[in-house]
Amino acid sequence: MQEELKIFRLAPLAEPSDPNWQNASYQGEVTVVARSSGDARLAASEAELDFREIDAKPAEGVTTDMASAFRNEKLYTVIEEGPAPPGSKRGVIGGTVRIDNIISTQL
Repeated sequence: MQEELKIFRLAPLAEPSDPNWQNASYQGEVTVVARSSGDARLAASEAELDFREIDAKPAEGVTTDMASAFRNEKLYTVIEEGPAPPGSKRGVIGGTVRIDNIISTQL
């Protein structure tokens, strides 16, 4: 059975000057193909850079994907746009997901 994928748009709720953005980069709107609204948040966050993908690992088995702004309901809302075309693959299909999302807290 083929999974039913849909197109979702993740749109910022908070203004770029909102203090909730202090630990995340403002990224604007992103469009993804996913199974559900929750999966849309995951698909967008998976496109971001993670500590496991660079040499500056905080510790083995530790990930930064839970800190993604796309998973924060105060920063982003998810809007279902409709069914994805046949043959679509899960992931980001529109907008730009920045890869400079890891912000150092050490000066």
